[in-house]
Amino acid sequence: MTRVKRGVTAHRRHKKMVDAAKGYRGLRNCTFKQAKTAVMKAGIHSYRDRRLKKRTFRGLWITRINAACRANGMAYSRFINALLKADIQIDRKMLAELAVNNEAAFKSIIEKVKTVK
Repeated sequence: MTRVKRGVTAHRRHKKMVDAAKGYRGLRNCTFKQAKTAVMKAGIHSYRDRRLKKRTFRGLWITRINAACRANGMAYSRFINALLKADIQIDRKMLAELAVNNEAAFKSIIEKVKTVK
């Protein structure tokens, strides 16, 4: 049986990992050992943070809606409760977008909600 030299395979595998670490600082972008640990850790963080991103954005939307509600003389919790009672089905993402970019539309929603008890 002929002898198989694995230098090409190892080089290709190492190069793939170092290329994945492009843009990292220090030895992490050019040496295999550091690049491997950095890429593995980055993968763990990206997997976890794809789930965390949803929570973070919801918190941001709530903060923006609360600020806009208080500027119009209403608390966030009362506003959301009144939205439910008025059967206005706009999600927090759209409400936050209106609060930031279209204050007149948001104010009209608040006025409509204030009339419902």
